[in-house]
Amino acid sequence: MARYQLRPLAQSSAPEGGVAAVDRALLLLAAFRQGDGALSLMELTARTGLVKSTALRLLASLQHFGFIQRRPEGYALGSEISRLQAVHAASFNLGDVVLPVLRTLSAQTKESATFYVRQGDQRLCLYRVDSPQPLRDHGRAGDLFPLDRGSGGRVLLAFSGAEGEIYDRIRRDKLIVLVSDRVPDLAGASAPVFEAGGGLAGSVTLIMPATRCQPSHGERVREAAIGLTRQLGGPVSLFDR
Repeated sequence: MARYQLRPLAQSSAPEGGVAAVDRALLLLAAFRQGDGALSLMELTARTGLVKSTALRLLASLQHFGFIQRRPEGYALGSEISRLQAVHAASFNLGDVVLPVLRTLSAQTKESATFYVRQGDQRLCLYRVDSPQPLRDHGRAGDLFPLDRGSGGRVLLAFSGAEGEIYDRIRRDKLIVLVSDRVPDLAGASAPVFEAGGGLAGSVTLIMPATRCQPSHGERVREAAIGLTRQLGGPVSLFDR
């Protein structure tokens, strides 16, 4: 489940066109975090900023519709959450999420944007948006590349437990920019993308001739990775510096 930026309701209001009561109910659902079982009423009110009486009324409605279940030890997510997750999983297409982000990244930088996933001892270019400039590398979606060369592969290795200074740095910064690591005169900037639960979904990478590599490209890639992580329900707090 996506992490919600919790804040006391006394200091917040429904967005324009929204309904405050619905916002508060959703805030209760979003209070559940990875690894939580049942939460006490005290814990829920502490996490959401709701007063006890309001929380109890909202929990009763959520329980009625199956989004919350009452246990002896507190409140837990209900079976309706699992049903909706199954509906979502059946209709979910990763490309529908990733490709718009890659198109935006490529349009911002005029460079090639890619998304890699690990496939055994190699990395697979799952999605790619080509640079509009004539001078560019000519990889394609579906191509396989080494894991231990190139910024995209380095990111996948870093979050698979690889040891070494470069991998420690990637895990710390959630970003790596490398020049001539796989191909001479080719640069890459890569950042990890996390899915729900904090597991690695893949790496988003910008590829360009070394002469066109700019410091701003790294930050663009990092922003794209954060956006994808958020859309996949991953913990964006992992990117905190």
